[in-house]
Amino acid sequence: MEIRFLGACGEVGRSAFLINDEILLDYGMKPSDPPEYPLDGIRPRSVIISHGHLDHTGILPNLMDLNPEIYMTSITKEIAYLLGKDTLKIEEREGTRSFEVNDLQKMYTRAKSIEYGEEFELKNGSSAVFFDAGHIPGSASVYLSEPGARGVSLFYTGDFKDINTRLLNRNDDDYPSADILLVESTYYGDNHPDRGELEKKFIDSVRATLDVGGTALIPCFAIGRTQEILMLLHRYGIDPVVDGMGVEVTRQFLSLPEFLRDSRSLEEAFGAATIIKRGRGRKKVIQEPSAIVTTAGMLNGGPAFYYLKKLHEDPVSKILLTGYQVKGTNGSTLLEHGYLDLDGVIIRPKMAIEQYDFSAHSDDRGLKDHVKRMCDKGVEVVFTVHGDNTAGFAEWIREEIGCEAIAPELGESIVVDVK
Repeated sequence: MEIRFLGACGEVGRSAFLINDEILLDYGMKPSDPPEYPLDGIRPRSVIISHGHLDHTGILPNLMDLNPEIYMTSITKEIAYLLGKDTLKIEEREGTRSFEVNDLQKMYTRAKSIEYGEEFELKNGSSAVFFDAGHIPGSASVYLSEPGARGVSLFYTGDFKDINTRLLNRNDDDYPSADILLVESTYYGDNHPDRGELEKKFIDSVRATLDVGGTALIPCFAIGRTQEILMLLHRYGIDPVVDGMGVEVTRQFLSLPEFLRDSRSLEEAFGAATIIKRGRGRKKVIQEPSAIVTTAGMLNGGPAFYYLKKLHEDPVSKILLTGYQVKGTNGSTLLEHGYLDLDGVIIRPKMAIEQYDFSAHSDDRGLKDHVKRMCDKGVEVVFTVHGDNTAGFAEWIREEIGCEAIAPELGESIVVDVK
């Protein structure tokens, strides 16, 4: 089996891996400014998408002139289409274009919805199976095997979460052995805090902000994080304002409740929230103490810009970041240097800034445990991707587990022959 690494090498973002020049696992963008894309010049016959985040599917419509077959879960199909429409709107404002409207429509039409545990065959005779990855609704790990008795098998984790959250059950780990493991490395070297303690600290901070008359601005990823934070706030009697794409995504999730751990709790939380429609009502909600859950999670656009422009000089208000901040994004710059670029205007917020690790990824312990179990099952080669320290993770695997491990370079092609 030959694997060409088109992105996510020593970085978080633009995941794209080409198998035997024919099968593409993910095709995403890196949400930096400006965005970065996978290496091009490929002609895949089949595309398998692990989940709907932009860094895994955001540039897929660009391939539609090749007429590939496309596989993803049903909710991933809906989310990929929704994000594609949003990307087109952003690019129209910025005068750029990475794909056209008809490309997005063609992607949606061609995409085949696959259930967890359902084996499907690709054009070249290889077969694949999805396993619930527990990362966001519809996220999947992919088991891929070449045809024939001597075919090589690969397990691609995608992004996965190994503990239950309010929104989702943990990943399904009842998968077969494989020859090759392609594993995410996002939180290698870092462990997440206890979830219960984290939630209490977050809620206490929101309440303290509201008590002094401030606004708790909670930038969230539209997919997964918005819904989890809504459920958490509602559980503790705080019904927030919800603004941005997270509103439409929540409605999509509620239309496919089988992908959720507790759809009724999400429906109750969403029903109790104040929904901002087409930007109407924003001015009113910041005139009184409120918790505002809004996109974008990395502060690279969306309604968050409106609120930051209005609130950044208010010392009793607060910015509560709820997720990973990719280097080069506004969120990362704010944490590291204390300033933001809002449409070309540099501001230094007087608002307090806090970050909470509500990660939808497995942490250091979970990553290491996953690799150990897979190597015990027979994995011969591990490739570490999608992380800032993939080389360190590969070195740990070689030294502590004794399995061959490689942190690939961008553009590198590696052929794996198994015993």
